[in-house]
Amino acid sequence: DVQLVESGGGSVQAGESLRLSCAGYGYRYSDLAVGWFRKTPGKEREGVASIANDGNTVYLDSVKGRFTISEDSAEHAVYLQMNALQPEDTAMYYCALGYRFGGYCQLQEDYYTSWGQGTQVTVS
Repeated sequence: DVQLVESGGGSVQAGESLRLSCAGYGYRYSDLAVGWFRKTPGKEREGVASIANDGNTVYLDSVKGRFTISEDSAEHAVYLQMNALQPEDTAMYYCALGYRFGGYCQLQEDYYTSWGQGTQVTVS
C-alpha cells in the first residue's frame, strides 16, 4: 500500500521559514508526481506545488519565489522549503501522490490518488 508521511510543520512568526518533508512508501516514483496541498477551514483545498522526478515543477502563483519543492529519489522523499511565511500561509499541509497530464505536474487534486495525514503550519 502507498503511504505518505508528512513532517516539519509548526508555529512560526511572519517572515520565518519552515521545511516540510514527505516520506513515501510503497510506490515507484518513476512517472508520478508528488504534490503539496493546503487546507484551511472554510476554504477549498488548494495545490501549492508539485514535482516529478525529471525535475518538472509547478507552483501556486502566491508562493512563487517563496516556496521551493525538491525531491530526493534515493530517500523517497519530497520537501517543501517555505520562506518568508505569511499569516495567509497558515493551513494544514498535505502531500499527495498522483499523475501528470501531458507530461506536466498538476495542482488540481483530481490528479492525486494517495494522501498523507497532513502537518499543521501556523504563521502569526
